[in-house]
Amino acid sequence: MKKMLLLSVFALCANAADYEVLDKNIRNPKQTYLNGFKNTPMQPAPNEQWHVHDPDRTQPPVAAPQYDGKTVPIPMDGTLLFDGSNLDNFTNKKWKLIDGAMQVAKKSGYQISKEKYGDIHLHVEWMVPTGMKGWHQKQGNSGVFLMGRYEVQVLNCWANRTYPDGMTGAIYAQQPPKFNVCRKPGEWNSYDIHFKAPVFEGKELKSPAYITVIFNGVKIHDNYEIKGSTNYRKVASYSAHGSKDHFKLQDHGNPNMFRNIWVAPLKMKLGK
Repeated sequence: MKKMLLLSVFALCANAADYEVLDKNIRNPKQTYLNGFKNTPMQPAPNEQWHVHDPDRTQPPVAAPQYDGKTVPIPMDGTLLFDGSNLDNFTNKKWKLIDGAMQVAKKSGYQISKEKYGDIHLHVEWMVPTGMKGWHQKQGNSGVFLMGRYEVQVLNCWANRTYPDGMTGAIYAQQPPKFNVCRKPGEWNSYDIHFKAPVFEGKELKSPAYITVIFNGVKIHDNYEIKGSTNYRKVASYSAHGSKDHFKLQDHGNPNMFRNIWVAPLKMKLGK
């Protein structure tokens, strides 16, 4: 195994950290093929060589998580939205409260924040339960939707592979993560999402959205320019909307769990 330098910041830390890039990202032998599509539109530059959900797109290397599964403390200027005791800050009361977490209930629909947000540092911890049957997108598919539109994919990609722009931590249908740092099913994962909202003047886009994502202590997106709202099998595109909107947690028919959700002011400089 070789050492590489992580030129990034984990959540509230300001110092660079070392981490290990693990041995070759080998497909689980029980997976007989890698899913995806070759009949979808081509991605915009600089990824124009790949189709949306292209199975041949380069798989990110596997890196060792730098997160131990414990709850991450909220910063002094943060606002706690979910501590496991109630759903007061969310609109969907059908989700279950179990052992300090909220769990997607069968056909319950998206979980939606009561408050609207624009620029934000959003912290979410999530877990895909053990025993999920099937491979690819069937391993605990869910997502965190900033402003209800811009998705950071939630999925189990520990010993499970799928098309790279739909794997864990991907800006769904747009950009794969730089690294695969999933923890095992049944273990908690951590997202710190630093998001700068797009700016519109009337119907005209003046500035796109930008995002940096820290996944299990490793920076997997660094000031990425979001190309538009999330679309399945389509190229992302923008439609004008307000400066703030609700964030959502996706119900994709899987009993995923979420805990320790908090927001803080965006301090990270994003954009051009």
